[in-house]
Amino acid sequence: MANGVSSKGKILTKLSEFWFDFLSDTVPNHLALNDNSDDNLFKHLPAPLSEPKYRNQLAGRSLLVKKMKLIPLEVIVRGYITGSAWKEYKKSKTVHGLAIAQTDLQESEEFTTPIFTPSTKAEQGEHDENISPEKAAEIVGKELCDKVATKAIELYCVAKEYAKTQGIIIADTKFEFGLDEDDNLVLVDEVLTPDSSRFWNAANFALGKSQDSYDKQFLRDWLTTNGLAYKDGVAMPEDIVTRTKAKYVEAYEVLTRSKWVE
Repeated sequence: MANGVSSKGKILTKLSEFWFDFLSDTVPNHLALNDNSDDNLFKHLPAPLSEPKYRNQLAGRSLLVKKMKLIPLEVIVRGYITGSAWKEYKKSKTVHGLAIAQTDLQESEEFTTPIFTPSTKAEQGEHDENISPEKAAEIVGKELCDKVATKAIELYCVAKEYAKTQGIIIADTKFEFGLDEDDNLVLVDEVLTPDSSRFWNAANFALGKSQDSYDKQFLRDWLTTNGLAYKDGVAMPEDIVTRTKAKYVEAYEVLTRSKWVE
């Protein structure tokens, strides 16, 4: 984008930090510090990074993490049928090649149980490819794939139940995992942000249509409507930028029960 959403990186970082802590009893994560405030973070970074030209870019947008062996999958869990899953289901009654037992699903309907629908982890600048769980098992091995799927669905269910108490439906989300030196499963990257999840306003939920969201789907829809999806250097109208940021801030405030401070 030619003009980005101000403070977006900071919002995503703080929301990830919230979820890493919230889910820490369910799965360990890669955070290296208990206190990720800027003052404490920069004490642990090389001194040159405290120079203004670097600090201004890193402050509020950075977490110090432990290095893990990354599992090369985008671990997507879907609780509701929407987006690319809905498009596929309309054509073939499948999602990521999986036959869906429920019949005559409507757009935005909840699955009986959440489903694991992985994708490849593409190189920067390329697009991830939706794959079946069987293909994912070929990539990382069946035992590890099953472990990842089970843990991801567990995490999704824990987060979904909490979000529901705050008036938000988590329709789907993407997790990433790594392995530590003892091959224990560790949650890494970002987690449950508006960039990696679909957050719906529960109060406005209506079956059979797309939903009001607190995530980047709003921006995706604008780009698609204007024929600009997947194009580089797009300059967004300021009202679209402002409304996108407002959705991110609202998601942060509702989920964390904290006021966003610039």
